[in-house]
Order: sequence, then C-alpha cells, then structure tokens
Amino acid sequence: MTWQSIYHSRICSPEEAVKCVQSGNRIFLTGNVSVPQNLLGALVKRAPELRDVEICQALTVGPAEYVEPAMEGHLRVNTMFISHNVRKAVNEGRADFTPVLLSEFTLLFKNGLLPIDVAMIHVSLPDEHGFCSLGVEVGLTKSPAESAKIVIAEVNEQMPRTLGDSFIHVSRLTHIVPVNYPISELRMAEEGDNEVVEKMAKYIADLIPDGATMQMGIGAVPDAVLKYLFDKKDLGIHTELFSEGVIDLVEAGVLTNARKTLHPGKIVAGFILGTQRLYDWVDNNPMIEFHRTEYVNDPFVIAQNDRMVAINSAIEVDLTGQVCADSIGHKLYSGVGGQLDFIYGAARSKGGVPVIALPSTNTMRDGTVISKIAAMLKPGAGVVTSRNHVRYIVTEYGVAELYGKTIRQRAQALINIAHPDFREELTRKAREMNYL
Repeated sequence: MTWQSIYHSRICSPEEAVKCVQSGNRIFLTGNVSVPQNLLGALVKRAPELRDVEICQALTVGPAEYVEPAMEGHLRVNTMFISHNVRKAVNEGRADFTPVLLSEFTLLFKNGLLPIDVAMIHVSLPDEHGFCSLGVEVGLTKSPAESAKIVIAEVNEQMPRTLGDSFIHVSRLTHIVPVNYPISELRMAEEGDNEVVEKMAKYIADLIPDGATMQMGIGAVPDAVLKYLFDKKDLGIHTELFSEGVIDLVEAGVLTNARKTLHPGKIVAGFILGTQRLYDWVDNNPMIEFHRTEYVNDPFVIAQNDRMVAINSAIEVDLTGQVCADSIGHKLYSGVGGQLDFIYGAARSKGGVPVIALPSTNTMRDGTVISKIAAMLKPGAGVVTSRNHVRYIVTEYGVAELYGKTIRQRAQALINIAHPDFREELTRKAREMNYL
C-alpha cells in the first residue's frame, strides 16, 4: 500500500479513536502547547466507561478537565512536571507526581520502566514521503511515540513542520484524526515587578561572552535577557525550549550559531513555547533542529558546547547555596525540569556560565513580603540544584559567585544580594548557625 492509502484508511473521529483506550491502560499525552485538544476532550467524555487509566505527561498548557474530581477512579494523571493546571490535583492527592530529570523523562518509556499502551500525539500534515513532523513539541514526544503499542495522532493543518529528529511516518499512526485549529499560544510572563526582572536580565547579560551557546529556562527572566544581547557577537542556542525573543537576535545578526562546538550554524531545541509569530518562523526553517530530550538535555552533550550559558530560576536559595525550584516547603509546585541538566552541563563546559536567577523577595497572598534568599530552606523543600553544583546566583541586587567558596564566603555573598530589608536578619541567623 502507498502511504496515502494507509493514511486515508486510518482516518477516524476523535470519539472513534479513543475507543482503543481500555481500562488499566497507560497513556502518554504530548504536552506543552501541543496538547491534542480534540482527542483529550473525547477521552474525558469516554472516561465514565473506563477504570484506572493512567495519563503520563510533563507540562501541559490549556484546560485540564481530565484531572477534575469527577475523573477520580477513571483517569489519573502521573505528571513528571507539575504545571499550574494539574497542581491542585497533585496536592490534593488526586494526581501523581514522579520526580525525574528532564533528560531521563523519555527514558522511563523508552526503556520499559513505564510501558506505554497508547500515545496521544499532535503532528503536522504529512510531506510527500508520508512523514509528519511533531511540530512544536518534539523532545518529550518522539521516544514515547516510538515506544507505544498504539499511536493516536491529531494531524493539524496549522502545526508547523519543524526539522531535525522530528518526524514520524504515517504507517506508525494507528488512528488519524484530521484537525484544523491554531496552536495554543503562551507568552513568557512572570508575576512580580518588571523592573526587578529587567535588573536581573542586565546582570545576567553581562556574564554572557561573545560566542556563547545559551540555554533559556522557562519564565520572564531568560526571555528578558535576550533584549540585552544586541551588542554581543556570534551567539548560539542549545536549549530544551525557546520563545520568540530569539527571532530578533537572529534578524539582527547576533545569533548566528557560528561558534557553536556542536551543531554549528543550528539552533538546537526540544520544544518551543510562544506565539503565532514563533510558530510561523520555525515552520520549515533549516536553521532550527529539534531533537529528543534525552539528547538535548544530556549534561554530557551540553558540556561539549564551549562557553555554555544556562539560565534558570528558583523559588528560594539558602545561605549555603542550596537551590529549591520545585516546591514551596513540602507543597509540590513544579519539578526539576531541565535545571540540573543544564546547570551541570554548563558547569562542565569550557568557559561555561551556569546561572540561577530569582527576585530577592516574594509577596504572599496575605501581603507579607518574604526573602527568597533564606537562612534555611523551608521544611520539606526540594533541593533541585545542590550546593555542590551551584555557580552564580543573581537577584536584582547583583551577582553572587559561589563556586569554590566556603560556607562563610557564600553566606556573605548571598546576604549582599538579598533585599536590604532582610540583610540584618539574615546576618543574625547566619551568625547563630556559625556561618559567619
């Protein structure tokens, strides 16, 4: 049979496609802005007929009816990164969280630790050879899709055709659901003071050398940094994700990828989060290669890029340099994501610059202001980047370089970049703990 014959023979409605899901199955759900909305909606409608279906995912963008209380006993999410739409369910015990490095996320499925019965994915129209692109979310999806017994795909006319290790042949798709709707948009944003974000971005930009290869974590700070790089030369990108801020740097001739050690001339990424402008720009763009997350996020791959810069955020940092980025005390908030992968990879890179950036304070719901530079992490807080891995900590008050420094030196450096209103208290507590 030709690929065209195979394709047309497997076309069905979302409702027909999800009939293949059986009680007790484990489903992989592609995520970020690539959630297959029609398939997920059909699965939610069918849920009352099913028992104990596990949905494995990372971050998802959009409504999350599939974790509502009514789904209990029918559908249960097992997420490896807690996005805001499933956070309440996780903390109420109605959904599960599996901590795992993003570099090892796909290996749980690929190596059979979590065998996948059904993968629900979202792809572009097939090309002349019958290959669909995984589009805006390749890194977390390619290996699970290859590992699944059944692959249900929404084939979207509006999904960009991205290049690299990003393709799946129609013969691997057991159920094909044609759709035509815009890809969800997600602007980089962060609650808080924009002036604070801009100050941190300027400090970070000063740390970035010409010829650097950059990773940008999620959030406003990494995106803001890009605005302060127009005086740099020959920058490159190797990152789990990027947003449209890179477009302006490419068009200005700053982001050339010319001095990258690996994949020179290419932007390498696993997925993208952004707006329609970004989706149009990546479509069929030979400058951009998407790869599996187990490759993109491998610290030993990352480290091969000279002058590797990693920019990530945190919830709080203690005076010894321990970085909490996945919980607020014992309350689970997000996950390790790619932070440790890239912080360690950049630390091992020749001339690397691993950065953790966070505002000096946080305003609680009751109006109380707390210091994010803490004497001690909150009880139950998860250490994502250990004090042994940490290098640079940045707030709006400056840069603390911690590598090779004693606890006494670290404590003083971190107090110096804490908010002035908290420095006296932090100094007192540091002395009580014999740090100073």
